[in-house]
Amino acid sequence: MLHRQLGKSDIQISSILMGLWQAGKEMWVGIDDKQTIAAVRAAYETGITTFDTAEAYGKGHSEQVLASAISDIRDKVIYATKVFANHLKYDQLLQACERSLKNLQTDYIDLYQIHWPSDSFGFEAVPIAETMDALNTLKEQGKIRSIGVSNFSRYQLQEAQRYGQIDSLQPPYSLFWRYVEKDLMPYCVENKITILAYSPMAQGFLTGKFGPDHRFEKGDVRAKNKLFQPEMYDRVQQALSRLEPIARQKEVTLGQLALGWVISHSGTCAIAGARNADQAAGNAAAGTITLTEQELADIDEIGRAVTDYLDDDPVMWNF
Repeated sequence: MLHRQLGKSDIQISSILMGLWQAGKEMWVGIDDKQTIAAVRAAYETGITTFDTAEAYGKGHSEQVLASAISDIRDKVIYATKVFANHLKYDQLLQACERSLKNLQTDYIDLYQIHWPSDSFGFEAVPIAETMDALNTLKEQGKIRSIGVSNFSRYQLQEAQRYGQIDSLQPPYSLFWRYVEKDLMPYCVENKITILAYSPMAQGFLTGKFGPDHRFEKGDVRAKNKLFQPEMYDRVQQALSRLEPIARQKEVTLGQLALGWVISHSGTCAIAGARNADQAAGNAAAGTITLTEQELADIDEIGRAVTDYLDDDPVMWNF
C-alpha cells in the first residue's frame, strides 16, 4: 500500500482510506455492524491504515463501530473524523470533539475536519475565524493532530487558511464527478494540501454492479445521486461498458480501476466504503495499481463522456 504525507503535517496516511459513512446506517439500508467490524479489520490486515468517519454518521454510531473494530490497535491506525455544520461555534466545537473522542475510545484524533461550511443546510453562519480558533485550541491541547475541511470551495478554503494550517480537503471526486479539477486540485497541489476524495467509485456506480434496470430501496441516499437520475443513467452505463476492457486487461475490477485512477493524481487519496471484508480487501488491492499514460488518457476520455453533461452544481445529490 502506498502511503502519503498528510498535507504539511508529520502524519502518514494510506493512499486508500476506508470510509465509514455507511456504518452510521442512517441514509443506507442493509448495513450490519458485525460485517462492518469485519470489514474494518480486513481493511487493516490488507494495508489500509487510515479510517474516515464523522459525528453525523448515525449520530456517532459510525465512530463507535470503528472503535469497536480497532481500538485495540489504536497506535497503528489513523483516525479521521468530522464535526458537522451545526457545531461550528467555539464552545459547540469543543463539545463535539469531546463526544467524538469518547465515541472513538481515544484521547486524540489524527485528522479533525469541518464536514460542511457553517451555513450549509440552512444552519447559522459562523465566522470561520471562530471555528478555526476552536480547532487551533484543540490542536494546542493535543486532542487533534491536524485540521482539514470538507465540501469547501476554493474561496472558503483560502479563508480558513488565514487562521491556521489546513492539511486536507475532502471533496467528492471520481471519474464521473470531477468538479475539484477546475480550480481546487491545482491549488491544493501548490499549497501541499492533501485531497481525500470521497465517493471515488461514484457511490458504487463505478463498480459496475448497478445494471440498467436497478432501483434502490427506500431510504438509500444513492437514489438522490444525480448520476442515478434517468437523464444520466444511460450515459453512465455506456461509459462503464467502455471501461470494462481496460479493467480486464489490467486484471482488476472496475472499482479497483476507478480507485487506481483517483490516486494516480498528485497528492490525492481515495476514501472507499465497504460493507463487508471482501469489499474492504478488494479496495485495499487498488493501492498497488499503476496506470500508463495511454491508459490514463483513455480513461479520462471515457469519464468526460459523463461529466461533460452534468450541471454546474458541485453537490452530488438532489437533497
